[in-house]
Amino acid sequence: MAKMTQAQTVAALAESQGVSKKDAKGFLEGLANLAVAQTKSAGEFTIPGIGKLVKSARKARMGRNPATGEQIHISARTVVKFRVAKAAKDSIL
Repeated sequence: MAKMTQAQTVAALAESQGVSKKDAKGFLEGLANLAVAQTKSAGEFTIPGIGKLVKSARKARMGRNPATGEQIHISARTVVKFRVAKAAKDSIL
């Protein structure tokens, strides 16, 4: 099975829940907005049974430009990681 597009995801969600595509799209957009806001403010957002978005700090480090071999400084930054829940991992694998 190929990757699902947003439209396919909305259609599948609407069909399985018996709602309109507009309502399903609104739900997905609301969930995405909530995930961004919570991760930004609290540092993490959990979707029960699926996984967790977590803000993580990366330290500054030295890297290498692969084209020239020159060493460059990579500054510290904050990144977002997704950790898959054990239940989801067990059911998928």
